[in-house]
Amino acid sequence: MKVVHVVEALEGGVYTYFRDLSTFFGHEEINRTFETTIIYSANRNGVSSKKVNSEFSDGVNLISINMVREISPFQDLKSIFKLIKELRKINPDIIHLHSSKAGVLGRIACFFLFRKKKIFYMPHGYAFLRTDISKTSRKLYSAIEKSFQRLFGGTTIACGDSEFEIAKKIGPSKLIRNGVDIPEIRQRFSPHQNAKLTIGIVGRITAARNPELFNEIALRFSDFDFLWIGDGELNSLITAPNIKITGWILDKNTVFKALNSIDIYLQTSLWEGLPIAVLEAMVLEKPVIATNIIGNKDVVLQNQTGFLFNNIEELDSYFEILKDPKTRSLFGKNALKRCQDLFDKNQNFKQLLHLYKE
Repeated sequence: MKVVHVVEALEGGVYTYFRDLSTFFGHEEINRTFETTIIYSANRNGVSSKKVNSEFSDGVNLISINMVREISPFQDLKSIFKLIKELRKINPDIIHLHSSKAGVLGRIACFFLFRKKKIFYMPHGYAFLRTDISKTSRKLYSAIEKSFQRLFGGTTIACGDSEFEIAKKIGPSKLIRNGVDIPEIRQRFSPHQNAKLTIGIVGRITAARNPELFNEIALRFSDFDFLWIGDGELNSLITAPNIKITGWILDKNTVFKALNSIDIYLQTSLWEGLPIAVLEAMVLEKPVIATNIIGNKDVVLQNQTGFLFNNIEELDSYFEILKDPKTRSLFGKNALKRCQDLFDKNQNFKQLLHLYKE
């Protein structure tokens, strides 16, 4: 069986998802039955064909074509023609589209194949949930999602429970949660406690991660140390003297080492699909404090693995509770157990495998 994945937004958590997917479906045993091809765009920051080829499994085929994030009629038309050309050469049984832009371009390309294919679409966080764009743009993206579902069909695969609830209102849907490589991450775990409480986040410093809020929290809690593991175009918004920015870290092992060094994980994001970085922190037994939004609330259990907050004032009591090392340890163990139960990437990719076979 031939399966083609198409993705434009290959960065951050989606990049991690695809690297893990390539390892799972590139395994020799699975490769005997499934021939996997990943068609991706290397346009996103920090992503290059060299990086993808070095980090993805040799057991999958990799094809790079140019796709852009925003609506660009001329470039989008070129991308569609290239997709049609590649899909005709491969002649796949299943076409799996990832994120909004590939969902649009891929379904148009599939239509012009003039052959019926089984189509799956995974939003990884619907574009109409973004808060860094205008209300008009959000309405446009919502209309596109609904109209493309009606016109081209296919089954949506939600990466989290809240996304699943939205997807069911749009069309046929399945739930297969994001997951992480628990054994690999656990190799980097060692019990750690700082002299001064240290709160951290992993990711690009972009609008989605809301660096203004992270900075505001650091200013409010000046007795704590804060760590941003990563960098990004909005790093100028990080001004609090008690925040350290690590800069770009290309080696994942170094990222896990830095993540293991914090006491509490703080997710200030404005929108999410289902955040991979939060899962990685939970596997390293970090209690999580996160904004109460879709994605975050599918992961964090209130007063068990961490806390969800709607306004900064709530953090006064949450940080006070998590000052206690025993409480942090208890929450951390609960977080690990939750990942083992629901967010194990191997178990979740097996669900995807069964879905392909249906």
